[in-house]
Amino acid sequence: MVAPHFPENIEKRKDALRRAMKARRVLPLPRERNAIIRRLARLVCFLEGRAVASVWPLSQEIDLRPLCAQLHRAGYMVALPETPPRGEALRFRRWAPQLRLHHGRFGTLHPAGEVITPDIIIVPLLSFDRQGGRLGYGGGYYDRTLALYPHVPAVGYALSTQESDEVPMDSYDQRLSYIVTEREIIQTTRPDRKG
Repeated sequence: MVAPHFPENIEKRKDALRRAMKARRVLPLPRERNAIIRRLARLVCFLEGRAVASVWPLSQEIDLRPLCAQLHRAGYMVALPETPPRGEALRFRRWAPQLRLHHGRFGTLHPAGEVITPDIIIVPLLSFDRQGGRLGYGGGYYDRTLALYPHVPAVGYALSTQESDEVPMDSYDQRLSYIVTEREIIQTTRPDRKG
């Protein structure tokens, strides 16, 4: 008989995995970052959305600024997340290269542009599994946000070394539709995605 997974056990497993992934996290080589950006751009084109919520990098994160610029030049509406107080969902604000960025919570930066509804949400992570499980930083911002957009493709991005056999998940955690690494695009089992 398998022991039941109570939330506190899941939280302990998440914390242990989070510590392990942070300890072994490395910045990607330029060729790895470029491969991730190429695959993300190809997937965005395939998904056919016009409003893309991207990410401005924190330290130790893969830098997607070249992707933001590329998508903007190609006519996409690019947005960056504004991190609200804890317990609230992210707001996605329209970005353009000429806009000044403002400091947000936890060292984030965001534009003061209009709040938009995304067609595609690009999601940072510490670890992932092939079923769309995602381990974030522990604040719950993306889980709250993705729950508001259940039919919007959620695209995680990471190095292939960030893959786990299984990411501990509870009923609150939101799965990803796709994960993009330097090696591949993984389409997951998230049942409510477009595409």
